[in-house]
Amino acid sequence: MTEFEKLVLADLAVLKAEMKTLLGNGQPGRLVKLEDKVSKHEAALQRAVGFGTLGGLCLTLVHLGIDYLRLHH
Repeated sequence: MTEFEKLVLADLAVLKAEMKTLLGNGQPGRLVKLEDKVSKHEAALQRAVGFGTLGGLCLTLVHLGIDYLRLHH
């Protein structure tokens, strides 16, 4: 076996180990964990957008109530 072949096989073994770490070997790998984090982040972002929209709606209703009371007095 030549030196080049030994180097290629060693690199392949390292690549194989990294792929197992990334994809998982029976346990969730780093990629699955990253996907879970992204999903949780997206859910939190959507929740924040919803609260922001609700807050804006409440402020608008308060301002409308104030204007209504000012115009009728």
